[in-house]
Amino acid sequence: MLSPVVNLPKDQRRLLRLYAGLNEQRRASLQAFAEFLSQQQEQNDPGSQSASQETLQPEDIPRPQEESVVAAMRRLTKTFPMIDRDALLDKATSLMTAHMLQGQPAPEVIDELEVLFHEHYEIYLKKNAE
Repeated sequence: MLSPVVNLPKDQRRLLRLYAGLNEQRRASLQAFAEFLSQQQEQNDPGSQSASQETLQPEDIPRPQEESVVAAMRRLTKTFPMIDRDALLDKATSLMTAHMLQGQPAPEVIDELEVLFHEHYEIYLKKNAE
């Protein structure tokens, strides 16, 4: 009997090989980024958007004393579900990369992510006010 992995398309098999070669922290980062992209796609799917055009308020999810960058992305995504994630993608990716590959301290990256999400929430408010 063939392994289920053999039946996967080539790009998915490659992704699994890359994932297998990562340490636990980088695997968690990759999973968080994949979740971010998935949520972004769901948000952009016209069938998944509500018909309501009312302005949404951010969820009140406090920042924990100790938090990883991955956990911060999850928290901020839940805090600001109304934000257009396409607009965040490049900057959020570069911030996560700065942490994972260049060793920028997590608290600094999280501070920058919070600023980024708040800026995009302000853009959202301006668009809904028009």
